[in-house]
Amino acid sequence: MKANAERIEKNTVLLEVEVDADQFSQAMDRAYRKLVKKVNVPGFRPGKAPRIILERHIGKQALLDEAVEMLIPEAYFKAVQDTGIEPVAQPQLELVQVEEGKPVVFKARVVVKPEVELGQYKGLEVTQPSTEVTPEDVQKELERLQNRHARLVSLDEGTVQQGDLVTIDFEGRVDGEPFEGGQATDYTLEVGNAGLIPGFEDQLLGMAINETKEITVRFPEDYPKPELSGKEAVFTVTVKAIKRKELAPLDDEFAKDVSEFDTLEELRADLENKLKQAAEARAKAETRQAVLKKAVENAQVDIPEEMIQTRLAEMLQSLERRLMVQGLTLENYLKYSNSTVEEMEERLRPDARESLKTMLVLDAIAKAENITVTEEEIQAEIERMAKEMQQDPAVVRKVVEGQGQLEAVTTGLVRDKVIQFLVDQANIVAQDGQPATE
Repeated sequence: MKANAERIEKNTVLLEVEVDADQFSQAMDRAYRKLVKKVNVPGFRPGKAPRIILERHIGKQALLDEAVEMLIPEAYFKAVQDTGIEPVAQPQLELVQVEEGKPVVFKARVVVKPEVELGQYKGLEVTQPSTEVTPEDVQKELERLQNRHARLVSLDEGTVQQGDLVTIDFEGRVDGEPFEGGQATDYTLEVGNAGLIPGFEDQLLGMAINETKEITVRFPEDYPKPELSGKEAVFTVTVKAIKRKELAPLDDEFAKDVSEFDTLEELRADLENKLKQAAEARAKAETRQAVLKKAVENAQVDIPEEMIQTRLAEMLQSLERRLMVQGLTLENYLKYSNSTVEEMEERLRPDARESLKTMLVLDAIAKAENITVTEEEIQAEIERMAKEMQQDPAVVRKVVEGQGQLEAVTTGLVRDKVIQFLVDQANIVAQDGQPATE
């Protein structure tokens, strides 16, 4: 077989492939063996009709078409391997010559992975986020802990305050008419943290137990239900119960109750250490992202529309899977958000383009710097995955290989190494302009 690849446009290659006559003859034999089992030829048992009889019965062209259908995909993938091109979409095929006894000749117009023009990616300067933890940060964390372990006390009298746990009945109307989801009995919410329609919780403040009043709010313009978005609603609300948090004093007894420490100072020191670790992890992640972003911004690449469409399809499939977990379908989600698939694709397009550019730049740097992974590193990743899934590593590897995902695992590891390479090569400075410490 002969294959030649010629770049005819920036991201398009024309493959010219010639399959020799012997291979075509073998494909014709395979086509005959396949068709003779399917076609009922009068006077012959299934699968027993001679080839010449079968050809007369179904026509020579049917046999040629079947042989080509079997031969072309094999020849195309072999040509891709031989020429080293990297297709990113299905090819457009054109048969040039199909004649028994002669070579089969076809052309394939193929959109390929675009070439990346790398800019500066070494010595990039980024500022590392601060990892400082102040006494105020520790105090806020203590107060969050104090709130989390607060005792709820039911009030016999008094009025609603910020942070109270309130039980209410309510009935809402829009244009004087009740609407779906606008009524509830014994509904409990934490005032200030319930995330209801803006203005609803604020109007509960100052209400007494058993008091009823009307609350007027306006649904946001981006409210998921289009029939309510932007509409004014009037809710008749009755406060049935108020519970208030009773905070324990911040002392050694509190530390003993909520932790393994005997004193408040020990608890404070532990919280400070945890906040420091979290700040350092966050700074590390943000620094990696900043270095990567600069390297990607410095590169130039013309991404084919076919790649963007494929990426958009993947993003929509991912969204659909997440919605299914929540008991929603994509169709209902689009209905609630008053949107269409086309509008959503348009909103996702910038993210699709940016994620593709990032992956292409990482792959280009890996090639330029000869960054690869070893079999030991791949196996270590398989074992990490197996530990997460609580499965045997050999089973996980077999599944990964069976699903054709080993290449994806390998590519992910390579890209991680490239990002670390970029960080190692970067000039990372602290907030004060001095070199950042590891």
